[in-house]
Amino acid sequence: MQSPPVIAANEAAPGAMGRLRQMFGAAKPSVAEVPVNAPPVAAAPLAAPPLPVPAAAVEERASWLGRLKAGLRKTGNNISTVFTGTKIDEALYEELEDALLMADTGVKATQHLLADLRRRVKETKATAPSAVKELLAQSLADLLQPLEKPLVIGQFTPTVIMVAGVNGAGKTTSIGKLTKHLADEGASVLLAAADTYRAAAREQLGVWATRNTVEIVSQQGGDPAAVSFDAVTAGKARKKDVVLVDTAGRLPTQLHLMEELKKIRRVVTKADATAPHEVLLVIDGNTGQNALAQVRSFNDALQLTGLIVTKLDGTAKGGVLAAIAQERPIPVYFIGVGEKLEDLETFNAKEFAQALLS
Repeated sequence: MQSPPVIAANEAAPGAMGRLRQMFGAAKPSVAEVPVNAPPVAAAPLAAPPLPVPAAAVEERASWLGRLKAGLRKTGNNISTVFTGTKIDEALYEELEDALLMADTGVKATQHLLADLRRRVKETKATAPSAVKELLAQSLADLLQPLEKPLVIGQFTPTVIMVAGVNGAGKTTSIGKLTKHLADEGASVLLAAADTYRAAAREQLGVWATRNTVEIVSQQGGDPAAVSFDAVTAGKARKKDVVLVDTAGRLPTQLHLMEELKKIRRVVTKADATAPHEVLLVIDGNTGQNALAQVRSFNDALQLTGLIVTKLDGTAKGGVLAAIAQERPIPVYFIGVGEKLEDLETFNAKEFAQALLS
């Protein structure tokens, strides 16, 4: 399985600083004036060719794509049946519109995709429904492209990541899986059990901490903001690469609890003036358009920097990412199609579009 594109701040592996410079940019050297009669300078040696991707990594990614296709099968089947005929006519576009709306693509994204598809069909002079289906995949991939962005670790020490979400979205489990990804990359992680309202949340996060051999800051019945403050302070003192703050699950309509989330963010900033560096929302892909409503509400309250979309398997609502891309293009760092550790992976727009329409 391909690991997420993260870089630990104190990573000891060769070439770490080079990767940091590639990610964050490095100052360009100034160009010195060269005398007219200066001797010719020998040409620099050609750069070494890029290293090949290990076969095991290719196989793991292929395995992930297989699970992704299986997870999106219900959505894909509903859309693919539109292209089983032999003609490209208004009836096909009407059926496609219905299928996209049923997949919770949303009205705006559906209208965008249909208009873009008509343009592509006209430009390419496509005559076969199978060709139109491929053009739709290309259009969908282009729409989703702004959501494709890597989660970068290493610009700050520690990188403080605040994670929110409603109850049942898979927030704490996703934090555990993300911890495993980060630890596998060599990043030192500190967990903050700030979900002090749910009885089993602290214990659940503690299990993930033990499984991933990382430290955890928790306090039974404590104030969530105070736990978050202590965790960020401890992360700075212990020079951790990442502090992951698990906040309490809540509905956007619970205004007093949303105010508590805002308080946690303010208190985290008191512990580190540059934090939080990432504010992630975990959303359940099963909820369709309700997921988009959650993105709107949490973004208004917390200024989200990224999303983790879980449980895209088992429903016909996989088109919700298109709705998000059209209305609130917040980066999707990870998507999940199951409960297993390997079922959470980095988001790739082209892979997702191909899997959805395979």
